[in-house]
Amino acid sequence: MVTNTTGATAETEWVDTGEKRDALGRRHTPRERRAELLTAFRASGLTQSAFARREGINYTTFCSWAQAERQAGRLGPAGRKRRRETRASAAPMRFAEVALPSSVSGRGLEVRLADGTVVRGDSAKELAELVRALRA
Repeated sequence: MVTNTTGATAETEWVDTGEKRDALGRRHTPRERRAELLTAFRASGLTQSAFARREGINYTTFCSWAQAERQAGRLGPAGRKRRRETRASAAPMRFAEVALPSSVSGRGLEVRLADGTVVRGDSAKELAELVRALRA
């Protein structure tokens, strides 16, 4: 029995729903139920957050289910089935070190930053310093 601040009493009871739980008390959702929930999510038109809240699922847990399904190759980012592409014949990615000249006469250099800023000049060293200064 619990007494609240107004002096009224209320009874609290534990209801066992028969769900499997781990040692920390977290619910275990079987794989089949997860698949059902993910299918219902795709049909709902809701955001992951809204769907998880509606179904009483921890948001980060639901996101991990969706991510695992995408990574397994069963679903694309928007929930559509996607074809698995085999790239067995693709060559591995290789990197090459390149050296820029300290100055380029007549042609000039141009650096485009992610925010759309364009920096132009003749000295690679000075342009690199300017870009570092802009990022700081």
